[in-house]
Amino acid sequence: MPPLSAAQTTALAAIEARKAELSVWCATIFDHGETAWREYRSAAWYVARLRAEGFTVEEGSGGMPTAFCAEWQNGAGPVIGMYAEYDAVPGNCQAASPRREPRAGLGFQAGGHTDPHSGLGIAQLGGLLATKAAMQRHGIKGGLRFTGEPAEKVRGSKPIHAAKGYYDGLAAMLSFHPFYMLPMCNTVRWDTHCGAAYAMVYRFLCDAPEGWGRSDGAPIPQSHSTVRAPGANDALNLMYLSSKSLRDSMLPHQGGWSISEAILTAGQATADNLPAGLAEIQYMMRVPTLEMAEAVTAVLDRNAEAAAAMTGCRVERHWVCKSRPGLANHAMAQVVWGALQMLGAPQWDEDAKAVAREIQANLGLDPMAEPFIDEMTRLIDPEAAEAILRQDLPPSQRNSTSDDYTDMTWHAPTARFYIARPALKAPAGYTYPTWVMNALGGIPATIDPMVERAAQVLALSALRLLEDDSARAAAWTEFTQRTGGGIGGERWLAPLCDYPPPIHFRWPEYITTPRGRDWWIPASLPGA
Repeated sequence: MPPLSAAQTTALAAIEARKAELSVWCATIFDHGETAWREYRSAAWYVARLRAEGFTVEEGSGGMPTAFCAEWQNGAGPVIGMYAEYDAVPGNCQAASPRREPRAGLGFQAGGHTDPHSGLGIAQLGGLLATKAAMQRHGIKGGLRFTGEPAEKVRGSKPIHAAKGYYDGLAAMLSFHPFYMLPMCNTVRWDTHCGAAYAMVYRFLCDAPEGWGRSDGAPIPQSHSTVRAPGANDALNLMYLSSKSLRDSMLPHQGGWSISEAILTAGQATADNLPAGLAEIQYMMRVPTLEMAEAVTAVLDRNAEAAAAMTGCRVERHWVCKSRPGLANHAMAQVVWGALQMLGAPQWDEDAKAVAREIQANLGLDPMAEPFIDEMTRLIDPEAAEAILRQDLPPSQRNSTSDDYTDMTWHAPTARFYIARPALKAPAGYTYPTWVMNALGGIPATIDPMVERAAQVLALSALRLLEDDSARAAAWTEFTQRTGGGIGGERWLAPLCDYPPPIHFRWPEYITTPRGRDWWIPASLPGA
């Protein structure tokens, strides 16, 4: 990467000046802990912050109540895209604490940040605001677009935003994620980008149970032993079990695919013998190719129809996600890798190490002098990381693992990079409980170094793309070649979203009742 420009120096100073704010902001989103399609407080926070920073913000972009699109322009010129994610995961409520405990007033079943998207979004915001400050001070023409992306955990918003044009007209897109697997730590994706994903909800409805069996023709069955329709819960159970049983027959045993399910609704909280009228189950498949996604969908559709027929129900399929596999761009990767090389890996000070040692001691382990894994403070060359990643993949497989940034890659040259999040060394034969990573993602001393370094990389990369015409041209030349002619080219994949935003299902959420605000599963239950 060339020496720092004056604008890049200004951006780094802007991030340094706002370090305390970034820390508070990250803790705020972490504490909200809101889950997919229900990130009301988090989205509102971003909208208010962006407006205060001079951005024009469209709320509810793409028909999604917790999405947004923010724009800022400094005259005619290229527009760089960044984005925030802010959804948490049900059942992972963890305080920013060195011991296992839920956030105040909640139980463990509430939402909590695992990746953590709290740090992801604030790092992107920090990079965005630093880029804006440098553009203003140095008169750099162009613009910034910042989208709010809810429901990433179900790959929800980006296929919808893509289909509705929110990524159109960008000169480049920058995508950051906290590292979540080795060797993807302090590096940039090279060739093997994330794969495709489909997700859907199967809704079973037993809305005509009287047609299942007839007793003596009386309008009301005469006893609780009279034949009745099995109902929606039984349909869901048959769907769940049959799909589990047939999983090995859905796809060949290669390609790093996975299928997971979540029960959203199952009858009502009564013990009568009336058939349940409604039950819903969500499936998510993560696969390298769209052809594999279609193959799994065909099996699930057959299973759903069979389960409905056996239980006196009808079934509806509602899409949650149709997401494309990702498209590589070496020119973009080199821009970001240059910024990473200039800045180096993040570093963790003694305060962070003291937190890590306290966690180890609370778990009954001997605290380590150097408690964090070595990879956190090292860079790994993108091509070296690619070689390690490819060791376990068939040569013909082009995509692996899952994330919906992939939909952006078909609308503008995109770089996907990873900065280390805190992770602890484990004694031989020991595995840390899940809450440890969640806690480290919320404690300022341990998560702030990641947020700051990611913000710096984003700002330096964005300004390089804004100031260097040749860097942008190289990225677009490669994009055009890989897509067979650019947007609409012979190898370009068009958006797959042909469904409305799936916002109306019974997604897990926080609720307010006369008993106060709580997770939808009350915290007062033992073990909750």
